[in-house]
Amino acid sequence: MAHSTAQPDSAAHLVLSLSCPDRPGIVHAVTGTLARRGGNITESKQFGDSSTGLFFMRVQVLTTVPREELEKDLAELAGEYEMEWSLDEVGRAMRTLIMVSKEGHCLTDLLFRARSQGLPVDVVGVVGNHETLRDVAEFYGVPFHHIAVTKDTKEAAEAELLGLVDSLDVELVVLARYMQILSPALCERLHGGVINIHHSFLPSFKGARP
Repeated sequence: MAHSTAQPDSAAHLVLSLSCPDRPGIVHAVTGTLARRGGNITESKQFGDSSTGLFFMRVQVLTTVPREELEKDLAELAGEYEMEWSLDEVGRAMRTLIMVSKEGHCLTDLLFRARSQGLPVDVVGVVGNHETLRDVAEFYGVPFHHIAVTKDTKEAAEAELLGLVDSLDVELVVLARYMQILSPALCERLHGGVINIHHSFLPSFKGARP
């Protein structure tokens, strides 16, 4: 008789992301907690950061246990290991706000992939400090918000942006060639929920117009 590896129809595919002070036994504790609940781990990635002393882990698990029960177990584990953690559905489209300036190739690529290639994001708006890319956003049916930024208006502009993040229930902010430097206060407010697409992340390409 052939052995079936199919999962029950009621199985949920979840992703656990966590960070905590690095110490022995973290992987064993996490996987043991999931295994005791009958969880089938489908993917696991982890690494320790020697510069901060922190350990990071991302685990995908198939489970038939109610999510609330699993969250209770993880909360107990988090207390023991001083963990910051989140549990979510694998592939859930995150409510995403894209920020742009004048260069449109990153924006166009993201919106095309979100519509046609299954990129798991729900783009709820595009913010531009110029009006240049309004037509691109509107072509894809995404609301465009113009928030101009000058030296004198930077603080007010960032406050307007945060208001938009809150009102749209944004989970992820993507800087898609957004050519403004975010203030430390804004970076702290968006901590863990913002990523950047920019050539300056490559050491060989520093500054404008590489």
